[in-house]
Amino acid sequence: MGTEICMPIIAFIVTIILSIMIIPVLRKLKVGQIEREEGPQSHLKKQGTPTMGGIIMILAMVLVVTGTYIFLIMQSKNDIANKLIPILVLTIGFGVIGFIDDFKKVVLKNTKGLKPSYKMLGLLIISAFYVIYLVNILKIGTDIYIPILKMYINLPIYLYIPFVIVVILGTTNAINLTDGIDGLSSSVSAIIIACLTLIGMLMQIEEIPIFGSIVIGTVLGFLMFNLYPAKVIMGDTGSLLLGGVISAMALYLKMPLILLVIALIPVLETISVIIQVIYYKKTGKRFFKMAPLHHHFELSGWKENKVVIVFSLVTLALCSLGLLII
Repeated sequence: MGTEICMPIIAFIVTIILSIMIIPVLRKLKVGQIEREEGPQSHLKKQGTPTMGGIIMILAMVLVVTGTYIFLIMQSKNDIANKLIPILVLTIGFGVIGFIDDFKKVVLKNTKGLKPSYKMLGLLIISAFYVIYLVNILKIGTDIYIPILKMYINLPIYLYIPFVIVVILGTTNAINLTDGIDGLSSSVSAIIIACLTLIGMLMQIEEIPIFGSIVIGTVLGFLMFNLYPAKVIMGDTGSLLLGGVISAMALYLKMPLILLVIALIPVLETISVIIQVIYYKKTGKRFFKMAPLHHHFELSGWKENKVVIVFSLVTLALCSLGLLII
């Protein structure tokens, strides 16, 4: 338990220090946010805000997880230490895909960024490796926990593999869509990760609380600079990273279905985009004032801070519900 208490504090401090060092560098390199003209007009003032801030979270996680790994090895807890690395590699892998996309957009000035097919291929490859790790190396089995019913169902391997890949790709995409307002994706993700960390504690799966607590400290440290008005924006580097963290933890716990409850806000963000596209193609009109969902509320008169607070409180309530039904 001591590790779970110390690590988020250390991760928080490390992230603060890295942010103070890296944000001025991003500003000097003119790695600035590019706002869409068709987006909310209030967002045009964000133009030029340093982006690719997910780099800060990647570096902080690598440093603190590596330090924790060494500490655990010295404590002769090799088994726990070794299980931290694959989770870190998966999440950093997604962050790297996001970094490539951001780099093409803001550094190479290619507004389209990484081709969607290439991005999907990269995410798919990383997801496949994680599936192999879970099934062939960790050997956790192919059973999935069903909340409310409080029972496990065993999926045949030919169903489990595509299911896991869909969970990972869906989660990363959902968190990516949630990243559109200062502090929104950071706040919502931190609450979801805290819930998964607590579930890991209840299930006594030690590596998940340790990894989760490090990520929580990292996200909270980043949030100090990401809240409105943001001094740095995470970009796809950060949102894909956090999506990878959430999906990796949920699958490790055999509880991907709990995300339909505790991550309902990102789920609704995704659904709003799907509805908007289908409705527009059918009628030529928009169902929402703008998608994803947070922009609809913005254009309805909500301030950015209100959207973040309300969405975060709803997520907190949903996570409380999630803990009750597991």
